[in-house]
Amino acid sequence: MITLGNLNAQNLAVLQYEGGGDWYSNPTALKNLIQFCNAEINTKMNLEPQTVSADDPEIFEYPMLHMTGHGNVVFSKETLQNLRTYLLGGGFLHIDDNYGMKPFILPQIKNLFPNMKLTEVPLNHPIYDIHFKFPEGLPKIHEHDGLAPKAMGIFHKNKLVLLFTYESDLGDGWEDSEVHNDPETVREKALKMGANIVKYAFEKSF
Repeated sequence: MITLGNLNAQNLAVLQYEGGGDWYSNPTALKNLIQFCNAEINTKMNLEPQTVSADDPEIFEYPMLHMTGHGNVVFSKETLQNLRTYLLGGGFLHIDDNYGMKPFILPQIKNLFPNMKLTEVPLNHPIYDIHFKFPEGLPKIHEHDGLAPKAMGIFHKNKLVLLFTYESDLGDGWEDSEVHNDPETVREKALKMGANIVKYAFEKSF
């Protein structure tokens, strides 16, 4: 169970995984998101996010894990069990497709929760208005295939425990401005949506 008494109870971690995908992409993203959250939603996170392996018991020290990349993802049976226990015990996983991850991560989500369906997060869900307002849902940050951005989720006891975002690329919007040269208005949307995700992950309870 994730509890606020844990050492890292208000910190984020990057999830490292197997399969050859670049889990380490967007190296400046989480630091910028953390700075924004500390300033805007009164979190007190360490500015340097930690990296944890998906099969490591250390994931239970963090209320939220962030996962990204462009390519292949492989979870062993042991890793799936570790992640499943983490999520059903109060943890939260945000998977942000950095473009090209979707065909690899969807089968792994199915393996993770074979009896649960990945469904679109409805517009009335608090993740869209818990602090900043997104009445139209997930913002579009990068073009990718030109499709509408999607936020899909796994729900347990009516709580969102896994969020998969694609055709949006929030993480690229969190990166240092010179990395992608996104307009400040676009970066601000990405950071505000990210802050909503963090706030929801930190405040939800079973």
